[in-house]
Amino acid sequence: MTRAPSPPGPGSLTRTQRRLGRDWRLAALFLAPTAILVGALVLVPIARSIVTSTTERHGSDSVFVGLDNYLALAGDDQFRAGVLNSFVFTAYAEIFKVVLGLAAALLLHHRRRGRALITGLLLMPWVVPTVVTAFSWRSLLDPIFGSVNSLLTVSGIGPLLASAHLVDSWPAGWLSDPSLAMPSVILVNVWKGVPFFTVCFLAGLKSISADQYEAATIDGASAWQRFVHVTLPGLRHVITVTVTLSSIWTFNNFDLIWLLTQGGPGNVTTPYVLVAYSKAILQLQYGAGAAVTLVMLPIVAGLVFFLVRTLRADTGNTPPRWTGRSRTALPWVGAAVFTGLLAWTSAQIFWKAAVVLGVILLIAAAVGRMVSALQAKGGRRASSRISWLGSGVALAGLLAFVLGPLYWIAVTAFKSEGQVVTREHDLWPTPWTLEQFGALFTNQPFGRWYLNTLLVSGASTAVALVCAVLGGYALARLRFRGAQGFTVTVLLTYVMPGALLFIPLYQLLIGVRLTDSLWSLVLTYPTFTLPFATWLLSGYFASIPAELEEAALVDGCTRVQAFRRVVLPLAKPGLLAVALFTLTNAWNEFLFAFVFITKDDYKTLPVGMQSMIAGDVVPQGQLAAASLLVSIPVVIMYAFGQRFLTPGGAAARHGCGGGPVHADQG
Repeated sequence: MTRAPSPPGPGSLTRTQRRLGRDWRLAALFLAPTAILVGALVLVPIARSIVTSTTERHGSDSVFVGLDNYLALAGDDQFRAGVLNSFVFTAYAEIFKVVLGLAAALLLHHRRRGRALITGLLLMPWVVPTVVTAFSWRSLLDPIFGSVNSLLTVSGIGPLLASAHLVDSWPAGWLSDPSLAMPSVILVNVWKGVPFFTVCFLAGLKSISADQYEAATIDGASAWQRFVHVTLPGLRHVITVTVTLSSIWTFNNFDLIWLLTQGGPGNVTTPYVLVAYSKAILQLQYGAGAAVTLVMLPIVAGLVFFLVRTLRADTGNTPPRWTGRSRTALPWVGAAVFTGLLAWTSAQIFWKAAVVLGVILLIAAAVGRMVSALQAKGGRRASSRISWLGSGVALAGLLAFVLGPLYWIAVTAFKSEGQVVTREHDLWPTPWTLEQFGALFTNQPFGRWYLNTLLVSGASTAVALVCAVLGGYALARLRFRGAQGFTVTVLLTYVMPGALLFIPLYQLLIGVRLTDSLWSLVLTYPTFTLPFATWLLSGYFASIPAELEEAALVDGCTRVQAFRRVVLPLAKPGLLAVALFTLTNAWNEFLFAFVFITKDDYKTLPVGMQSMIAGDVVPQGQLAAASLLVSIPVVIMYAFGQRFLTPGGAAARHGCGGGPVHADQG
C-alpha cells in the first residue's frame, strides 16, 4: 500500500495558512453551523436587548428614551425587592448546598459497601424535572393536606420549632407565610441542588492522594486538622467552580420559584427574573423588562469571568495574583463582608439559618470528637463502631430527606381520589389503583403534551448534536486563529442564563410569527443545549489519541475521512451520552416554553402540568401521576447515559460543570 505524505510542515504553509492557521478552511466549515446558531440566537438577541432597553412602548410604536428605563429602576421598589430576593435566595441556597454536599461526599467517600447504590439514589432529585420537584414539595408543604406538618406534629418537632420561634405559629403555612416562604423555597432548591454538589465533591475527594492523609496522620494531625489542611485545600478548585456555576444558575432561577409561589405571598419570593417577565411579557413593556435583565448582566459577567480565570489558573496558564499573607487573609475578609451583608439584608432568615447550620455542625463535631477521643485511647473497635453508626444515621437522614418527596409522588399517583381528599392510608395506597392515570388522560390533553415534548426534545437535540459534533471536533483538533476565543464564547453562552434571552427571543419570534408553535422551541432550545454539547464533545474528542488520526492521514485519508472513519466511531459513547443529556435538558425546559407557548395544543409537559392548577384547585392525584410519567423517561435516559461518561473522558476534563444541568437546575 502506497503511503501518502505526512501533513505539511510550517515551511510548506501558504501565507493565508500562516496568518489564519493551517486548518482554517475546514475549521470555518465545521464551525459555521455553531457560529450561525450562537450568533443568531444568543449574541444578536443580547445586542437587540440592549437596543430595546433604550426604548419605551407607546401603543404600537416604540419610542427612544435613552437611559430612562435604567434610571427608573433606581426608584422601582419591585425591582429592588427582586434583586434582594435573588441575592438572599442564592446566598443561603449555596451555603447549605456546600455544607450538605460536602458532608454527603465525605460520608460516601469513606463508605466501601453500597456507595454506588446510595450515590445513584442521591442523584434522583437532580435528575427529575423541576416541575416535578415543585409540585411534590408544594403538596408536601400544604398547611392542611401536606405531610410535612403532620409528621412534624406527630414527632413533636413542629411545636418545638414554634417554641424556639423558628416558626411564628403551628401548624405552619410554609409557602403562604411571608416569614417562611423564602426559607421554604430555599429548602426546595437545596434539595434539588445537593446531588450536584455531592457528585462534584466526591470526584474531588477521589483525586486527593492518600499519601497526604497518611503524612498528616504521622505528624499527629487530628481528623479536624486533616480536614482543614488536606481536604479543603484539595477541594479548593472543585468548590470554586461548582459554587460559581451553581450561583449563576440559582441567581437566575425562574421556574422553581414560579411553580412554588409565583413570587408570593406579596413579593417576598419574587426574583428579579420574575420582575423582568412581569414588565416585558405581562405589561408588554419590553424596554423596561430588558433593562431589568441587562442591569444584572455585570453580576453574571463577573461570575463568568471569575469562573474562566479559575479554570485557566488551574491549568497553570495564569499565575495567582495574590500571594503570602494577602492570599491567606483575603478569603476571611470576604467571608466577613458576605456574612455582614447577609445579616443586614435578611436578619429574620439569618439567625434561623445560623441555628440550623449550628445544629448540623455541632452534631458532626460531636461525633468527630468522640471518634478521635476513642482512637486516642486506643479503642479502635469502639471508635469504628461509633463512626459506622454515626455515618449510618447521617446517611439514613440524608436519604429520607432526598427520597421522601419522590416516595410521596409514587404512592399518591396510585391512590384513588377519595384517598387523596380524605388522606386515608397516606403513606400506602389501599387499594392501589390506576384511577389518577385514567383521569389524567381523560380530563387533560396529556397525550398531546407528551407528544409535543418528544418532538421538540428530539428535533432540538438532533440540531444541537450535529452542530456540536462539527464544532467540538474543530475546537479539539483543528489549528486555526481564534480557536481560544471561540472556545471562551462557547463557555460564556453555556452559562448564559435564559433570563437574559427570553425577552429578545420573544420579540424575534413575534416578528417572524412563530410564537405558539413547536418551531419556536425547536429553534430556541439550542441556545442552551448547543453550547453544552459543543463544550463537552470538544473535551471528549481531545481525549482520543491524536496518533490514530495521524496514522489515517498518513494512510491517505483526508481530514474529513479520518474524522468520519476514525474519530466518530471512537466517540460513539460520548456522542450517545451527550445526546441523552441534551435530550434531558430539552425535556425539562420550562421558561422558554412558558413564555413562547400559550395554546394547549402546543404546550410541553412542564407548562401543561403547570396549567392543570386552576386557582386554589390542585388536582394532586393527577399531578402525581403526571410527575411519575414525566420522570421515568428522564431517569432511564440518565441512568443509560451516565454509563458512557468514563473517567478521563469529557466529564473528567470539564469537571462538574459538564453535567446535564442548566440554569434551572442548580
